[in-house]
Amino acid sequence: MLTKAEKTKQFILETATPLYNEKGISGVTIDDILSATKLTKGALYGHFDGKEDLSAQVVDYSLDKLSQRIRSVVSKGKSAKAKVWAFMDFYKDPLNSLIPGGCPIFNTAVETDDNYPALKQKVAKVLRAGQQEITALLQSGIDNGEFSTELDPANFAFKLVAAIEGATVMCRAMEVSKPMLVLIKGFKSELAQYEH
Repeated sequence: MLTKAEKTKQFILETATPLYNEKGISGVTIDDILSATKLTKGALYGHFDGKEDLSAQVVDYSLDKLSQRIRSVVSKGKSAKAKVWAFMDFYKDPLNSLIPGGCPIFNTAVETDDNYPALKQKVAKVLRAGQQEITALLQSGIDNGEFSTELDPANFAFKLVAAIEGATVMCRAMEVSKPMLVLIKGFKSELAQYEH
């Protein structure tokens, strides 16, 4: 059971996450957080050592929330193929993201590229982990006979993650979902070519 202090910190992170995802690390102000949480500066700084600490913890929280949700969805698949399809289907509606403002992986990656090296490393870690997990799923599909050995799991995983992240930002910018659906259908067709 969470203590009152832990509940308050959790509330701050939950409230701040969409603000950061929509406005960016540089765009969010402490006043934005205070206004959204209705807390005092003292209450906020009782949980965080300034904006840099808050930003780092919000990034951790948002990346972890997204990763957990994806893992939960993927884990429901009964086969390697079903798990990979579940991963793709998770992204089929890029206009309605888990966290308002789009994909926190992409948003944070773009903003941290040159300005926040420590936060950039957090994004890189999540991207690497995601690709490794997809690679492992595809490899398990090869190992159990679902897919042929012609499939290059690491290459397919990289292409898949890169395309979905890119398509997410493009679809959001153009305010359309259909291109993502076409992309996912194409990846499913490509993967089907390797089925036994």
